[in-house]
Amino acid sequence: MTTTTTTSRLLVASGEPSGELYAAQLVHHLRALEPELEVFGLGGDRLQAEGATLVAHIRDLAVVGLLEVLKHLRHLRGVFRRVLEEVDRDPPRAAVLVDYPDFNLRLARELHRRGIPVVYFVSPQIWAWRRGRIRGIRETVARMLVIFPFEEALYRDAGVPVTFVGHPLVDLVGPAEGRADFLRGLGVSPERDVVAVLPGSRPQEIAHNLPGLAGAVALLHARRPDLEFLLPVAPSIDAALLEPVLRGLPVRLVADGARQVLAACRAAIVASGTATVEAALLGAPMVVVYRLSALTHFLGRRLIQVPHVAMVNLIAGRRAVPELIQGDFTPERVAEEVLALLPDGPRRAAMLDDLAEVRSRLGPGGASLRAAREVHALLQAAPDGLHPKKA
Repeated sequence: MTTTTTTSRLLVASGEPSGELYAAQLVHHLRALEPELEVFGLGGDRLQAEGATLVAHIRDLAVVGLLEVLKHLRHLRGVFRRVLEEVDRDPPRAAVLVDYPDFNLRLARELHRRGIPVVYFVSPQIWAWRRGRIRGIRETVARMLVIFPFEEALYRDAGVPVTFVGHPLVDLVGPAEGRADFLRGLGVSPERDVVAVLPGSRPQEIAHNLPGLAGAVALLHARRPDLEFLLPVAPSIDAALLEPVLRGLPVRLVADGARQVLAACRAAIVASGTATVEAALLGAPMVVVYRLSALTHFLGRRLIQVPHVAMVNLIAGRRAVPELIQGDFTPERVAEEVLALLPDGPRRAAMLDDLAEVRSRLGPGGASLRAAREVHALLQAAPDGLHPKKA
């Protein structure tokens, strides 16, 4: 005997902090369209606050680099099995998979086999590497929701149903509280120049990036003792990971305050990733850095098909901000670039103009709401009883 699900059930799968933030915003808007929606899957505190039941938390999933993924493969396979067990126990009407492609593209295949429509929100970076993935996406994804304008034509030309919804950060990165009040609350004089230090949101990123950043802070402090250094600590990071590397340096840790810090800074040192887009939206002149394990970098650089690493530069279509990657990421180079950005002058003005252009290319606000409407339309189109469950 079988029964059918009457309440709409939705699987949402995100595996790292920025994707989980977008997933939570989407679910927030989706609940206004379908209040009785039942959500389960992979996420973090934000998604849980929106009423989702978590199969696993992102703190156990955020892994970056080929070698690091291999080390955690057994655990990730266990999470994958648990998700599918929950899908089979009580099948959802649809699934929203957010970024996290190595995991989510495999999950899309399994969901497609079970007849569950898949919406993919935040495209895998197939324009940068592993372009062959688009064949699997065409076979398994009902609709791709992209956040960068150049992605739409790529998918449409490949025969994948696609909608450009804009970037969710356009809404999320709004005006911060007054700079002076924010800095005084931290015990920092608003008269001082602030350098933001953003080493990443995953433990592996911290391990690779923070030593070089600490060296840069030491050099900058020696040259400019008046500078203040603020390091926002992502919710997924235990501050205890940072303190041994930063011991003795004039760096203040700010709990989950990336946007306020970027809005208050004179210049920023930012690990390549979503934080560079946040910095661009806030008009923060920046130096982009990144370091991977030597073997991961050796293998990965042969697959990269784009001229830039920083998302800001890819959106701009040129080198709008300096990129110091792997061997170029030295304390001396970072300090040199930051010192060049601090004073008013042609270089700083040109970067501010480029960042304003990047902001204009990210589309209007409302990306999460547009994404929610696309998912809601798919939920409405999926007929009752499509996925029977055991009584």
